[in-house]
This record gives sequence, C-alpha cells and structure tokens, in this order.
Amino acid sequence: MLAALLSEIVLRKDYLQGEPLETIYIGGGTPSLLDTTDFNLLFETINSNFKIAPGAEVTIEANPDDITDEKLAGWKKAGINRLSIGIQSFFDEDLTWMNRAHNAKDAHNSLRSAITYFDNITIDLIYGTPLLTNEKWKENINKAFTYGIPHVSCYALTVEKKTPLYKMIREERTENVDADKQSDQFLLLMQWMEAKGYEHYEISNFAKPGLRSRHNSSYWQRKKYLGIGPSAHSFDGVSRQWNVSNNNTYLDSLKKGMISFEKETLTEVQQLNEYIMTSLRTMEGLDLGLAGDVAGKELRTGSLRFIHGELMVLEKEHLKLTRKGKLLADGIAADLFFTSSQNLLNK
Repeated sequence: MLAALLSEIVLRKDYLQGEPLETIYIGGGTPSLLDTTDFNLLFETINSNFKIAPGAEVTIEANPDDITDEKLAGWKKAGINRLSIGIQSFFDEDLTWMNRAHNAKDAHNSLRSAITYFDNITIDLIYGTPLLTNEKWKENINKAFTYGIPHVSCYALTVEKKTPLYKMIREERTENVDADKQSDQFLLLMQWMEAKGYEHYEISNFAKPGLRSRHNSSYWQRKKYLGIGPSAHSFDGVSRQWNVSNNNTYLDSLKKGMISFEKETLTEVQQLNEYIMTSLRTMEGLDLGLAGDVAGKELRTGSLRFIHGELMVLEKEHLKLTRKGKLLADGIAADLFFTSSQNLLNK
C-alpha cells in the first residue's frame, strides 16, 4: 500500500499546477500504524514532487492505543506538527458500545504523552449515544479542558445502513438514537465550549483563537486539494474526482502505472449549492456578495423565513445560523439550494 501511495504522489504531482501545499493531512485509516522509516519515505516523496509552503500545517490521525513516546518523537522529527486523536469518549462502557479498540485508560495515557510533544492537538468526541447522559457528556468535555486541548471536533452519532449497529438496532438488541437527546447535548456543547473561549468556527468544530484546523477550513473555503489513496477525493476548483475504494483494485491499477478513479465536472449551480452548504456551516456564514447578484438576491429573499424564525441572522451581508439554526443546518441549506434550471449567469 505504501508503495502504491508513493507511486500515486509521483503520477499526480501536476494536479495542483505548482501551487504550494499549505496543509498535509495523513488520515483516512490507521496511519499511526506506520513506522518512522515509512514516514520518512513518505515525506521524502512529497517534498520531491511538491512545494511545501513555509509553516505548513501537517496533521496525522492517530488511534489512542497506537500512540507511544517513540512514535510521537518520530512523527515530530518527520515534520508532523499537529495530532488528531480519535478519543470518542473517556468512558469504557461507551467505547465498548461503539466497538472501539481502545479503552478509557488508553485515551488518558495517549493525551498525557501527546501534550509533552505537541501543542497543536485536536480530539474527536461523540455525543448522542444511548449510554451517554448529559452529566457524562459534560465530563467528557471537561476532560478536554483539563488536558488543555486547543481544538475539539464533536459529532452526533449517526447510524449507517449495513453496519453492525444498524442491525443491532433493527433487531432491538440495543437502544436507538434519540434525536431530541442529541439536540440537547449539542446545545449544551455550544454553551460549554464558548464559555471556555473556544470559537465555534464550524458546526462540528471548536478551537482556541488561532488554532482552527487550516486543513478542514480549506474544504469549507472551496480551495483546491489533492487526495492520495483508496477512496481519496480531489478538487481542482471546477471538477471533483475520487479514487476507487477497493484496495486490491487500487493496488493493481498503480502497479500498471495508472490511477482508477471517477470524475465529475461541477455545473455553476452545483458549485453555488456547495458554497451554500459549506459556508452556512461556518462561523463567518454565507457571503451574499460572493454568491453573485442574481443568486444573492434570491438567497436574501429565501432566508427571510429563517430569519423571522430566529434560525438565521443577516450581518454585514453575511447569512449566519443561530444556535437554534445550527441544529437544522443541513435542512436549511438544502431549502436554499438552487435547481439546475435556474439562470444564475447574471452575476
């Protein structure tokens, strides 16, 4: 797999047309299993084929049970300057229910070690699970405060079809997700994080000032990006493409010096709808000026009912969701979408 990744990096060195890499994100699986030699080879290949911007943000995703002092030192030496740790919960019963490989002790140990090597750390936490009371949820958040974690990503549990959890719920072997409980815990989360000085800069993300995820922000700002590996997505400003998800097919294609992928060129309406979806999730909101004259007027009119319903506000030509509106972010965005038949050429 590593050899295939390195081959794809070389084959796609011109995708970004010489633009320097402002962020590098190593994730999408279990990259923390790689050893130091693998990382050195990976970065040698990246540096040989791309320009790296000064002060680039370089993140690695890591599972708590994979983190050791040796690996932390090796990552730092290799040039990684940001950690993303999948904590999910500090309670054993929740981790067992979620079928996670690590336990609460691993979660604590990983953070105790991580903060001695890195200042820029983000952790993932999950809310809205059947076993998570509001009291336990607050304790999870307080643990993040105790360790001084500057960035926290929090996600409501979603049940995907064809998963063991989906089957267990259907067979009534475990309790289903309670949407009202998830809403309550999200509202509490916003209060707790903002009270501690975190910026709620995107629906699921909170950061101390100056420590937002530059990588994730680039997605919401619709910057170009290159994805390497099975299922990886790329965006060149106009079209999207995504690699085949099957590992064997991916490996076989790279052995032949090819990349197996699908591609979609976005229409003007699709690009606008993506901007609506992503911008409304952010702290800055949707800039009516960037939407264009015709679309901006339509959005201003279409948002009035949400403004009157206290789900949205209009500030300095930016539409922003209120706390209550953030509970319904996807639905509000979808309601404001344009259809392919609408003429938006008059910008």
